[in-house]
Order: sequence, then structure tokens, then C-alpha cells
Amino acid sequence: MSNKITIIGAGQVGSTIAFALTIKQLASEIVMIDIAKDRAMGEAMDIRQGTPFVGPVSIHDGDYSDAKDSDIVVVTSGVARKPGQSRLDLAQINVDITKTIIPEITKVAPNALYVIVANPVDILTYQFVKTSGIPADHIFGTGTMLDTARFRARIAETYKVAQENVHGYVFGEHGDSSFVPWSLANIGSVPVEKYAAALEGIKAPELNKDDVEDYIRKSGGIIIAAKKCTNYAIGITTSHLCEALNYTTDSVLTVSTMLTGEYGIDDVCLSIPAVIGRKGITGRVVAPLLDSEVASLRHSADCLKDVIKQIKF
Repeated sequence: MSNKITIIGAGQVGSTIAFALTIKQLASEIVMIDIAKDRAMGEAMDIRQGTPFVGPVSIHDGDYSDAKDSDIVVVTSGVARKPGQSRLDLAQINVDITKTIIPEITKVAPNALYVIVANPVDILTYQFVKTSGIPADHIFGTGTMLDTARFRARIAETYKVAQENVHGYVFGEHGDSSFVPWSLANIGSVPVEKYAAALEGIKAPELNKDDVEDYIRKSGGIIIAAKKCTNYAIGITTSHLCEALNYTTDSVLTVSTMLTGEYGIDDVCLSIPAVIGRKGITGRVVAPLLDSEVASLRHSADCLKDVIKQIKF
């Protein structure tokens, strides 16, 4: 496989993404770029020394010039969220950091697909679309992919079924205004809210939707309070997204993209299911939602637009 991936930011998230990409053998070359050059060198060297047991991959640190001809660029640079701090509190700080990155990376990798991971991911994705000059269908944030994974993991844990049997998404902002469109969620084709009643011979707990959504929204804060960062789940999530970008067959994923009228929403980046693959975003899935779910999505868009109005891009 000839696939070059550049990761900007070699902190906990960037290095975990590099590790996940290496384990899954998703790139022939991985370049790690960080303002702390020693950190990037050390992380790349540490992973590289394990590659004899994985498969051939060239993983090394470098400068922006080394990102030339990258197929995918993953942006993780930014100040990490601190305990008690919301993702949106980080907005202006990380917008200013991204402002310095955009001209450097787009100059050498104008044809790459850009995956934004740093928070607040929806705001930084919006910034990239508006200011980078890269086609909008080549730019997407990890959005609510992680929230969706948390949702599926929580439902699987509740009903003691394999995670792959849980289907559903989290829509909206990667943050406090996200929500689960329960009308789309199912376990093995049975609506989640009817699953317990459909079981025969197995006693299952009643579904508490508020508890599930609370769990999704608060998971990041709980993990950060316990270990000062989140890195493993987002590392796996981002590697899964990069894997989808390698395929000629498209995937449907809840990445953050610029909406252009879907559900009556435009000029904001947030997550609804998008059709995505080697050519970037090829379309969006405007799933049939309940009126209350459409209202929740529009509320999430309005929350993000309120932040955008206060940001200097």
C-alpha cells in the first residue's frame, strides 16, 4: 500500500493516532510534525522500533516540507482541554494555533484529504474550510464519530451484546449540544427502545435515554479528570476514518462537514452522516428525523454559530 499520512501534533492524541495507524498497517509512510521536535522524534522512533512485528512502514519526524505529496493530513495540534474546561473554551486559542499551521501545510500538500481532530473540532473544521483554500469536500473533522462510538459502546455494555450489533449515530456538535436521534438507533434491526421487550428468555434493563446521552457528553470530562487526557478512543476513531479514506468503496460516517442546506442548516460545520471515501466527501445522508430531532440539530447548529460569531479567524 502506498499511502502517506502526515500527523501535525505529536502529543498524546497525535502519537496514539500514529500508533493505531501503524498497528492497522494503514500507511506506507507516516510523518510526525510538532513544534516540540524532540517529542516528535521520540514518538516516531519509539513506534518505528516495533514495526518489525507489524509490517513495513516508514514512520519518522519531519518539518512541513516533509509532508509533500501526503494523501492524508491529520491535524491534532492545539492546547489540550483541562479538567472542568469545555471544548468551546479552547476555541480562540486553538483557532490562533491553527491559523499558523494552515498556510504552511496547504502549501506543500494541496491535494491531501484533511482530517481535523483538535478541539473544538467543529470550529476548527469551519476555520479550515473558510480560510485554507482547500476544497470543502476534502476537509472534515472527526466530529461525532467518537460520540457515536461511545453511544454504541454504552448500549452494548447495557444489553451485553457485541458493539458491532448496535447501530445508531450521534448528531450535531462534538460537545454539549450533541444528541442521539433515537428514531434511527437499533440493535440487530430492532429499535433500541423496543429491544428489551423483544428479548425472550433474557431479562434486560429498561432503557434510560437521558442516562445514555449524559454518559456520552460527560465521558471526555470524566476521562480527563482521571488521567489528564483522552487518547485511545480518539486514536482508534481517527485510524478508522483514515482506513475509510483508503477504500474505493465509500463509507457512511458522522464526520463534521460544512452543511449547505441540509435540514435547513448552512454555513456551519457539524456532524450528520456523510458519504466519504478516497475522493473525500461525495455526499451526505439526510436521514428521516422526527421534528423534535430536527429541532435538536438546529439548536446544535445555533450553539456553534454563536461561538463562530465571537471568534477572530
